[in-house]
Amino acid sequence: MTRASLVAALAGLLAAAALVDFAAAVGEGRRARRRRPRRALALLSGLGRRLGPLAPPADLADRLAAAGVGGRVGPGDLMAIKGGAALAGFVLCLPLATALPGRLPWLIAIAAPLAGFLAPDAWLRRRARARGRAMDVELPDLVDLLVVALEAGLPLSRALGEVGRRASGPLAREWRVASQQATLGVPLDQALAALARRCPAPGMPPLVAALRRGARHGAPLAETLAAQAAEVRAARARRMRDAAARAAPKIQLVVALGLVPSVLLLVAAALVSTLLR
Repeated sequence: MTRASLVAALAGLLAAAALVDFAAAVGEGRRARRRRPRRALALLSGLGRRLGPLAPPADLADRLAAAGVGGRVGPGDLMAIKGGAALAGFVLCLPLATALPGRLPWLIAIAAPLAGFLAPDAWLRRRARARGRAMDVELPDLVDLLVVALEAGLPLSRALGEVGRRASGPLAREWRVASQQATLGVPLDQALAALARRCPAPGMPPLVAALRRGARHGAPLAETLAAQAAEVRAARARRMRDAAARAAPKIQLVVALGLVPSVLLLVAAALVSTLLR
């Protein structure tokens, strides 16, 4: 082996070691970024628990389930986070409030804790809307697969699990959870009711109602589910057309505010140059 080949082999080993170190550093950075929000939430929860227990609203558990965090965050935990966020907002706004004139300090002292207290609710609503949109896209295809599974003779609980295992996405995961609950002994009616609470897609309530009726009375579901899949697709098409119709005036406004002044400036520049000649 020549000296050049030895140098090349050593350089290759050093480069491989550097790539491994870089990949490890990137992975550690990602894990650290994932840990930071958890630490912040744990800190806010600790602050809120020191303030004392807050009574959660009656629908908070359903909102947590719709946002997809019901298994990780309970109503008491979220209320503690809300109390800690309110306290943190009050403490953090004090330096700014003392530097403001007039009655603005009192306004900031009230608005900052209120914003901290309401911020988790806004986060839950935004997350639930995002999950609902994603589930609404999945729903027609999953219903078609469910019809095929039911026509093949599978019971409803197993059909939900088989469809959920053969698809990916938030709705498929929730179907797998419902099937697992039914397999572990939870009554199918209760598992379907919990499924409806966890899935904020617009087409899920009528689908779950049809599934519960079919499970309760033994009625055939294939034709009903096929009709509902077609209705979900039609409703989504209507929403897309409505969104496109609402976008047209916005596009016209952008054109009017951007293109028309630029054209007028070009015309004005041409007139000025002609006059100066």
